[in-house]
Amino acid sequence: MGVRGSFRIILLYDVAESIDLEKLRALLGPRAETVKPVLPRGTPEYVRFERPPIVEPGEPITLENGEQLSCSIKYYGFAAVVVELEAPFACEWSELAAEQSRWSEAAELKPRARQMLRRHLAGLAGAVVRPTREWLEEEYFVTELREAEGEPGRRANAAELLEHHGGEIVQMVRGEATPLSQRASAEVLENSLSYYPSDLVIVGSSAALVFDQPEEAASTVLVLEYARMQLLEFRYYDGVMTQVLSDVYDALERKKNVLLSRWTLPREAKRFNTIRLDVMELTERIDNAIKFVSDVYYARVYELAARRMGVTGYRRLVDEKLRTAGELYDFMMDQFNEARSFLLEASIVGLLILDVILIFFGK
Repeated sequence: MGVRGSFRIILLYDVAESIDLEKLRALLGPRAETVKPVLPRGTPEYVRFERPPIVEPGEPITLENGEQLSCSIKYYGFAAVVVELEAPFACEWSELAAEQSRWSEAAELKPRARQMLRRHLAGLAGAVVRPTREWLEEEYFVTELREAEGEPGRRANAAELLEHHGGEIVQMVRGEATPLSQRASAEVLENSLSYYPSDLVIVGSSAALVFDQPEEAASTVLVLEYARMQLLEFRYYDGVMTQVLSDVYDALERKKNVLLSRWTLPREAKRFNTIRLDVMELTERIDNAIKFVSDVYYARVYELAARRMGVTGYRRLVDEKLRTAGELYDFMMDQFNEARSFLLEASIVGLLILDVILIFFGK
């Protein structure tokens, strides 16, 4: 039974503090395309990207064996950049898992994609705000099926794919070379969604299978990419807050037994709180880049992807550290106020003693 479609290798990078999309559009000129903000399948128009990312075509990635993958580069305003590589396939079901494994394990792809992206960003420096030297990165692999043969002369539907090829699908989603146990396979296949009988989405932590028409499949891949991009950004801010909290604990340890040293706490607390507020603002921007409604199909795709990829776990970690940061800010200000009150009281006592001495010697 033959299948046709594309492997999509999605490479995500956090490259800066932010990207000015208007400047970027001006720099790219006619190469700039805007992602369609509204999703299909009866999705309300208010479920849309508030600031749709900008896409430009990248040059094809050529491997040592001469094979080429088409490439596109997508820029988000909060400095996430996505390089998507596409490798078409047309083969039998029995060959599909091996083909996917070949592309997912191709060691050449990631370094070549990074080099290509660095060349592009070098020409767009005017739109990149505070670039980072070391890029945090994520990746995700999507097997997009456009055609799969079912009964003779008819396209397969979702139920037939699950019944006849569930084991191969599980292997691809989990990235395994050998079949999984029945229980493990059932757990993977539980994480599947369909809108019509003719489409299917199965989401794993590092890979997914999308069986649909091209336009709808592109929207599903975009939602999966958005969830992975959130994971990338929350990982970054989790690291930022971990370092900030470590610095604050060190500063408090140095000052805890020295009363006068607490006089500098307001300045440090203000700097620390500024970082905390910046992180809160940026995480809110990431959360609100697109707002889903619970009864919309793509909201279910997003929620499934966020859960399987670990987005919710990292979001919770960032929230907990932001809450801890707020408590530490209050504690630092309390320590300063305590030191100030002590010094004021000590000054008053000193003045009273001085008055007594002056009165005594004045007599």
